[in-house]
Order: sequence, then structure tokens, then C-alpha cells
Amino acid sequence: MNASDLQSRMLHIGVAARAASRAIAKADTACKNQALLVIAAAIRRDAAVLKAANAADLEAARAAGLDAVMLDRLALGDATIEGMAAGLEQIVALPDPIGEISDLRYQPSGIQVGRMRVPLGVIGIIYEARPNVTVDAAGLTIKAGNAAILRGGAEAIRCNGALAALIHEGLRSAGLPADVVQVIDSTDRAAVGAMITMPEYIDVIVPRGGKGLIERLMRESRVPMIKHLDGLCHVYVDDGADLEQAVRIADNAKTQRYGTCNTMETLLVARPIAATFLPRIGRVYADKGVEMRACTESRALLAKAGIGSVAAEAGDFDIEWLAPIVAIRIVDDLEAAIDHINAHGSKHTDSIVTEHYAHALRFLREVDSASVMVNASTRFADGFEFGLGAEIGISNDKLHARGPVGLEGLTSLKYVVFGHGEIRR
Repeated sequence: MNASDLQSRMLHIGVAARAASRAIAKADTACKNQALLVIAAAIRRDAAVLKAANAADLEAARAAGLDAVMLDRLALGDATIEGMAAGLEQIVALPDPIGEISDLRYQPSGIQVGRMRVPLGVIGIIYEARPNVTVDAAGLTIKAGNAAILRGGAEAIRCNGALAALIHEGLRSAGLPADVVQVIDSTDRAAVGAMITMPEYIDVIVPRGGKGLIERLMRESRVPMIKHLDGLCHVYVDDGADLEQAVRIADNAKTQRYGTCNTMETLLVARPIAATFLPRIGRVYADKGVEMRACTESRALLAKAGIGSVAAEAGDFDIEWLAPIVAIRIVDDLEAAIDHINAHGSKHTDSIVTEHYAHALRFLREVDSASVMVNASTRFADGFEFGLGAEIGISNDKLHARGPVGLEGLTSLKYVVFGHGEIRR
């Protein structure tokens, strides 16, 4: 497809999405839920078809030299397929936010003023590798009364096409236009360029991809975005920590899965407990093959316990590793930990391990991140784990949504007024 044809195609998609957004915005909860349940049933029914399409995608990805992290994200097994279907059913069980009126109050003039939750309109979602994002995005946008334009990565083109057919089946079964969810079938990067310069047809862009993609969109987009650039997450082990708990949390936050944005990348340890705690967590990391990039003081304590590490360079505390590597630094106290996180973190997710109530509250107040945790693994920063059913992404922006973006993050509020013939004097 040449540039002119692609531009014409994207324009057609935008026009269709805008029209479809008006239809889905009017749909009632039962209609939207029916579409989602039919999609869930179709996913289970066609599991073999989806796995065959995914196998072809994986074969092409390996031939293209994609790294292990990307291949892991791309792979679609039985558990992932069931998870997609179950995720849609969880979205069905969630309350429909659309039309909800809140904060109604009378004014001295006699009018009642409140706020109504409404769809955003058309949401463009740009993502890489994970085919399950196609289903999560479709499910959330449908339930929130939005139309969606989905542009997955070239590496998942076959599986995304198969999923698109099932999504359209569900929409049609509920009497909704198939254009409510459109999956772009072009692998041309110019399709992304078109999406981010169509503010008349797309109301918000949600990018889910690597740093290069986000940086490009930040430079070029004319459409507002809900995004996160990095997931540079921290666990701080306070001098008031339960050390058994701290070992479990620091282990899980780093090693449960390496290639996710809510994986811990830097471990901070309070100096008073470092000599006791570091050898314990160091042995866990060493046994699991995690490379430790440690500050001078940390290295000495690890070496004393017979545990090898690598000397950390200054820049190591500013890297989202997405790999079995962890940066380790000893800090003086809680204040030093908070200062480090706010200076080096990406405002994504950070956790403190402590039994000291005042320290926990101060950490919650002062760490400037989208998700801040006490005595829990950073890996819980996830829409499903937060009870949102699923997520469209995780935002470390402050506007318009922050943290895991679920149904409410895909809506807006407008003021509504109820009067009884009042006029302004």
C-alpha cells in the first residue's frame, strides 16, 4: 500500500470510528455486556485457531531475530487465552460507569449541579507484541462506551487479525457496528503517524510500547495521550522492616517476571539493617542468576558473605533493566530513600517494607509515583490485581489518568444541571 492509499485508508478508519463512537455511547449496559460475553465464548471456541495464528507470528518473530523478552510477550498459551476470556467476563461483572451522576447538590439559585460520567469518544491504542492487549483494549473500550482503533505490532499481525474477527462477531451479535473496534491490518509505521495526527477523529492515544515508541509519539502527536515512558520501580527496605517479609517482597518484585513495567529495578536498603538483610537477599538473587549492580558499601557486605556483585555506575540507578539485573544502594534513612526515588524513579510504582507506621505514611505521602505501596511487591501494580477487571495500560502521567487505567480512566466527566425554571439575575 503506497503512502496515498494508506492515508486514505486511515481517514476512512477515522470517519468510521467517529460514527461508531456515537452508536456505542448510546448503548445500554446489557447490550455492551452481551457483546463481551459473545467475544469471550468465541475466544474459547477458537482457541486452536488463535494458537495457530500465534505460532505463525512466533516463527516469523524468531526469524526476524526478536529478543527473548519480546518473544515471551508475544507467546499465547492456553492460560493466556483463558485469561483473555475470563478478563472479558470480569469486565462484564464491573459496574457500568457511563451515565452515573455524582456530587449532586443544590445551589442558592435553586438549581442542582452534578457531574455525569461519559465516554471519551474514540481511543487509539498503539502497542507491541502482546496479542492479549487487543482483547483487553476492546473489552474496556466497549464497556466504557468508546470506539477504538487498535494498532498492534507487526510481530502479532496474524493473531490480532484472528482476534479482530471474534471481536466483530461479538459486536454484531449485540446489534453494534463492527467499526466500534477496528484493528489496523497494516504493518506500515506510517499508520501510527496518521493516527497521532488525526485529532478530529481520535480523542486520545494510549501507547503501550517501548521507550522509542513513546518518545516518538511525545514529539509528533497532535492527539492527547495517556502514557508511561518507563517503569523504573523501587523497593525500599526500611530499618523498621520485618526481614523475612522484606526478602519475599524484594525477591518477588524482581524475579517473578523480568520484562514488565512493574518489576523492581532498584533495591534501596536502610544502613542499620543492611549487614543483616543484604546477604540474605543476595543469596536469593545469586541462586536465580540475577546480576547485582551494587554500590561500594553494598558490594563489601555482599563480598563478606561470599556473594559476587558488579560495581554500580552512577547511570545504573536510572535504567529500566527489564532483565535479571538489579541495582542496589544503601541509603542513610527514609528521607534519603524518598529523595533517591523522586530523583531517579519514573513515577510508576514504588514500595516500602516497614513495620513503622509513621514511616509508611510518610512514604505514601511523599513518594511522587502513580502507585505507592506498603509491605507489598511492586508486581501488584496491575489493573486486574487492583480490581479493575483489566487495564488499558499504566499511566505515570498526572493528567488525565494515573496508575492502572481501567474503565473510569477511559471516561470523562461533564457538568449537568437540573432546574425548575430558574433564571439568573
